[in-house]
Amino acid sequence: MNVSASRKLFNDSKKVIPSGVNSPVRYFEPYPFFTKKSNGAYVWDEDNRRYIDFCNAYGALLLGHRRKEIMNSVSKQLSKGTLYCTPTASEIELSKLIIGNFPSMDKVRLMNTGGEATMTAIRLARGFTKKKKIIKFEGCYHGAHDSVLVKAGSGSAHNGISVSDGGLDEVSKNTLVVEYNNIEDLQKTISKNKDIAGVIVEPILANMGLILPEKNFLSDMRKITKENNIPLIFDEVVTGFRVSPGGAQEHFGIKPDITTLAKALSNGFTISAVGGKKEIMNLLSPGGNVYQASTFAGNPISVSAAISSIKTINKIKNRLYSKLERFNLLFCKELDDMATDMKIPHQINFTASMFQIFFTNTPVTDYRTSKKANGKKFQKLFNTLLKQGVFIPPSQFEVVFLSDAHTQNDLNKTLDAYHTALKSVKN
Repeated sequence: MNVSASRKLFNDSKKVIPSGVNSPVRYFEPYPFFTKKSNGAYVWDEDNRRYIDFCNAYGALLLGHRRKEIMNSVSKQLSKGTLYCTPTASEIELSKLIIGNFPSMDKVRLMNTGGEATMTAIRLARGFTKKKKIIKFEGCYHGAHDSVLVKAGSGSAHNGISVSDGGLDEVSKNTLVVEYNNIEDLQKTISKNKDIAGVIVEPILANMGLILPEKNFLSDMRKITKENNIPLIFDEVVTGFRVSPGGAQEHFGIKPDITTLAKALSNGFTISAVGGKKEIMNLLSPGGNVYQASTFAGNPISVSAAISSIKTINKIKNRLYSKLERFNLLFCKELDDMATDMKIPHQINFTASMFQIFFTNTPVTDYRTSKKANGKKFQKLFNTLLKQGVFIPPSQFEVVFLSDAHTQNDLNKTLDAYHTALKSVKN
């Protein structure tokens, strides 16, 4: 693989950017490739090597790179301006579209990142209940802020950081961590603590590899939180729009009190949202005393992208989700057959347009079983795939994402690449 341009850029990058990257998940050994352009299902690096993209901006690009409808909407808005810091009619239109897809939301506040959305959701729960403690689940990743950066997934798990240096003990001590898929642990923790402000969860855990909720786990969680008058926060930064037009809550038929969205909300533009019951959302300033503000919140570029993204999803949803589910099912079945024929211990977790393979004999159902999988074998798999022109997230604790831009031919080529990569793992 010709990597001279990326090697040079990475050496330059380390001189001016900590560790050479602006997010830990982008680093992999010996150095990441640097991307020059993208289109559809592909990215090209600075050496003009093309990769079939199954990272898809960690799930944001449900519709693929440079989707025509979205690019046209953004281009139209660019001719009018980029940032006003005044309200716009398009913000109302977007909020109505989000609420139309997520009936659990009465009102929506737009912001910029998933981490900002979860931080605001937690602040709202505390403001609503006048309590302090938050319950989160092992391996769930809710952004890089102190309240939730405790036994988190994603890059935190990949880099072996259970609690970040620089975080305040006074903050993290109010975060109670329980096992994912262990409803008894949740019930016991709630019964022992009378100061619970909220429970936050990824309804499908997509930051520890892919871990699915066991039967009744989410419905029991909803029942317990209701019985104890505890707001339930669904972090749908990853699953919102990706699992279904109404996210995991539509898929599982559960209404949380607060929801966070980002990633596929705008198919690659910077925007997020927090929404929920009006009695909670009305606590946000200036009408209430829960403060949240941002210069770039509701910026017209990202709003135009999100409007176009949701409209496109709603227009093609019957074809979109059935295609992605069919592709994913067939792909994972072929992958499972390959690994089985090679007698490689493995587990494949998949749903909708997401999957991950773990090199272990043990079913992966939570943080601990995910951590037991053979990470060195996964890195070998990743490196071999990359040499074959297939780009997946470089960490075992991320998820492989399909997009609408992928074709059957892309999947066939990728299966061939996985076959070669599995051989390298076996050897």
